[in-house]
Amino acid sequence: MQTQVSVINERVRISLSGRFDFNAHRTFKSAYEDQIRSQEVSAIEIDLGNVDYLDSAALGMLLLLRDQASSAHKTVILSNCRGVVQQILDIANFKKLFTIQ
Repeated sequence: MQTQVSVINERVRISLSGRFDFNAHRTFKSAYEDQIRSQEVSAIEIDLGNVDYLDSAALGMLLLLRDQASSAHKTVILSNCRGVVQQILDIANFKKLFTIQ
């Protein structure tokens, strides 16, 4: 999995591409760790538009991010969800836990 981090005002966008699975744990955590600690960041957007595979480990990583962000008074937004990724998020009922755009 590849990540790209960009900052737009107080929102950080972490764009993911490829397979978002257990093997992406370190890469994903490295992408958001500094953003959780930053006082300038109020929201973290995870752009899933170029993710072609998502498994239960990825769902767990998103939940862990949500918990850490919540503790730091930040929101997590999932964006550009479509296809199989959208179906998996729907089945997992993530629309009740995250803002999905």
